[in-house]
Amino acid sequence: MTPSAALDLTLSTPRAEDLAPWACHSAKSRGRRYPEADAPTRTVFQRDRDRIVHSTAFRRLVYKTQVFLNHEGDLFRTRLTHSLEVAQLGRSLARALRLNEDLVEAIALAHDLGHTPFGHAGQDALNACMAPHGGFEHNLQSLRVVDDLEERYPQYDGLNLCFETREGILKHCSRANAELLEAREPGGVGRRFIARTQPSLEAQLCNLADEIAYNAHDIDDGVRSGLISLDQLQDVPLVARYTTQTLAAFPSLTGRRLLYETIRRMLSEQVYDVMAATTRAIDGVQPADVDAARQAAPLLRFSDVMRAESTVLKRFLFANLYRHPQVLEKTRQAQQVVRELFAAYMDDPAQMRRGAGLAEHTARAVSDYIAGMTDRFAAREHGRLTGRNLIT
Repeated sequence: MTPSAALDLTLSTPRAEDLAPWACHSAKSRGRRYPEADAPTRTVFQRDRDRIVHSTAFRRLVYKTQVFLNHEGDLFRTRLTHSLEVAQLGRSLARALRLNEDLVEAIALAHDLGHTPFGHAGQDALNACMAPHGGFEHNLQSLRVVDDLEERYPQYDGLNLCFETREGILKHCSRANAELLEAREPGGVGRRFIARTQPSLEAQLCNLADEIAYNAHDIDDGVRSGLISLDQLQDVPLVARYTTQTLAAFPSLTGRRLLYETIRRMLSEQVYDVMAATTRAIDGVQPADVDAARQAAPLLRFSDVMRAESTVLKRFLFANLYRHPQVLEKTRQAQQVVRELFAAYMDDPAQMRRGAGLAEHTARAVSDYIAGMTDRFAAREHGRLTGRNLIT
């Protein structure tokens, strides 16, 4: 018997009896686009997670903006720290709901791989530049990264991830792009946007974990930046309730400890709310398996009360943080950088410092190159090409 054959896989492989019937079971995965032999010590979803963590695109996330530009402070969230927080929340929820933790972690770690430098400002600018060429969707770009743009293996482009991981990465997709995906891969990850079915419950869970994570950390980063205050946030019922609870338990608490404990309690309550509301929804449907769950209405959810309160919080953050004059000024600068980079590379593609997919039409190759940049590389490239330093 070979050493690999003698290995006990029970420590690394989730037992089927521990997962709900409607969970994604690794042994029943729909597989990879390019068939591969199974790994001796890892499930297919664990292998996907490892490929994502070792990818170039994942490492770049450490220098990609969440809300605040990377150079504005060492402690603000980046796309990388955000992805780690989503993975942590996702695994906790998955375990409680008897869903596949490994798949949730893989989706969470990969869900932002396609984001541009400078956060949503960069995305909006690149989408406008690409409007005559099919547009730019960051979820579709994340799929493009793992399917085509990573260059790690001799047999194929991309990471060759499982269908279920790729399905979860593609959170949103326009009808036009879904039809292009369907033509390329009949019955693949684009089909659900045409058939109007749902992704797996693990993918639905990641969507909610993403929302919970960014609401919480944007409060933290917003207060840290000085652009919003905890006092202002008392106009938001979801925050005010847990500030009141915290002060009732610790009357003398102030400053960052008060903020952290408020956020911690808010996070916990949202997680428990999702567990309870989702359990009720699943009990009402009792899907026989993962495909039956895909045919149902979305089952991972907040309660109606928590959904309403979360919406109020998002509106507050939009009005007071994302639309703050200081943030808008950085947004304007970032969008100008992206627009001018796009124009420069379109005028002279040879200025791109590596082969950036020029076998495809030039605009998409330029889009891929810019989307893969970190904030600081984009700023440096802009300075090199224009002689100006816009990001201050």
